[in-house]
Amino acid sequence: MLQIDKLSLNIPPTTKARVVVIGGGFGGVNLVKKLSGKQFQVVLFDRQNYHGFWPLLYQVATAALEPDSIAEPLRKMFDEDFEDFHFRLVRVTGVDPITRTVTTLIGELTYDYLVIATGTKSNYFGNEQIKNFSFPLKQIPHALDLRSQLLQAFEQANMTKDEMVKQSLLNIVIAGAGPTGVELAGSLAEMRKHVLPGDYPGMDFSKMNIYLVEGLDRVLPPMSPQSSAKTHRYLEKMGIIIKLNTLVESYDGQVVTFKGGEQIHTQTLIWAAGVTGALIDGLPAESVERGKILVNEFNQVKGCSNIFAIGDIALMKLEQYPKGHPAVAQPAIQQGQHLAKNLQRVLRNEPMQPFKYFDKGSLAIIGRNRAVADLPGKIHLSGFLAWVTWLFVHIYYLIGFRNKLVVLTNWVYRFFTYERGNRLIIRPFVRKDDKVGQEFVSRYRQD
Repeated sequence: MLQIDKLSLNIPPTTKARVVVIGGGFGGVNLVKKLSGKQFQVVLFDRQNYHGFWPLLYQVATAALEPDSIAEPLRKMFDEDFEDFHFRLVRVTGVDPITRTVTTLIGELTYDYLVIATGTKSNYFGNEQIKNFSFPLKQIPHALDLRSQLLQAFEQANMTKDEMVKQSLLNIVIAGAGPTGVELAGSLAEMRKHVLPGDYPGMDFSKMNIYLVEGLDRVLPPMSPQSSAKTHRYLEKMGIIIKLNTLVESYDGQVVTFKGGEQIHTQTLIWAAGVTGALIDGLPAESVERGKILVNEFNQVKGCSNIFAIGDIALMKLEQYPKGHPAVAQPAIQQGQHLAKNLQRVLRNEPMQPFKYFDKGSLAIIGRNRAVADLPGKIHLSGFLAWVTWLFVHIYYLIGFRNKLVVLTNWVYRFFTYERGNRLIIRPFVRKDDKVGQEFVSRYRQD
């Protein structure tokens, strides 16, 4: 096995200005696309070797899509046409603004300009118990773990005679009624109605309860009240149990307890209740606020003239956005493209231009022919028209022609058949404390 101390970053020296980008999400990828071959050496660090289209993660979790249909290898995206571009699969452990150095597990690299585009991670609000036992949905491994958990729960429920255990397996609680929670709840409801009865003809799936829990007073808080109300009606019509003004207090892997004392027995708590910035050590304390990095109108980090932050990790306070821009793909894409232009201006000794966000609207899908859209000009769509808009936008922003074709084909096939062909338990998931689950898996897993 290779030893860490035998590895190195192996970045060639350069006379160009070196831009180091941390994170291959929407912001980082769009920045690199506009920078490569523009008098810069560009170095991209990421802990995974692919760019993922995270708005479709829930479809991987509910067996509608395979993970490779929503992801593209970073090296494939930046081929030989991208001059002096270097990708390294490493984890960044810190930065030093004084020496202009990025530290990784296998070495250090100096930079002329540093761009932090690390995005966000799940926020458990300090509750370690929920962190240990719930299922987040922020990465492809999370989606695969959740898919295995759901399919294993259905298999166990089909074989147990204990009604209390069966009900616990069939109860699914989703904490957080933002776009991820709403879309996941709708997808599970469609599985319950159209897919699972055919897979398990002896089971009564009317007993499968899908709970959608939100701490605020409406679902889809980031969207308009009109879209929120319409979504609420859609969800209720699909048989989803909505609990508003409700906070999860604890979860021990068996029982969800809400503030107020109500409890639900479940083997599956899905955590979509909040995110926080994926921060990097070494930044000045005054540049961090509410788990994000404070930036000015040029995306410069507070107190660091040659360090920038873009996307969900960046907190740019403006009159129109006092709490920062929406945590969706468009601000990250636009900030990445805009920052690339500004870095080129700096190289030409021209002043940088402030970032101006163009809001293209918000979308959420609840199920077949059911979606909501808030578009520019205070236009609100719902139903089939919003659903078609959602399909078009998501296909358009997928990376790679193959992914577009695969996803579109899957969606067309599902529209006519309701079939989901990816219900494979390839990587069984069992928590270490789950004795029943371990025993169940051991009965069919081969050594």
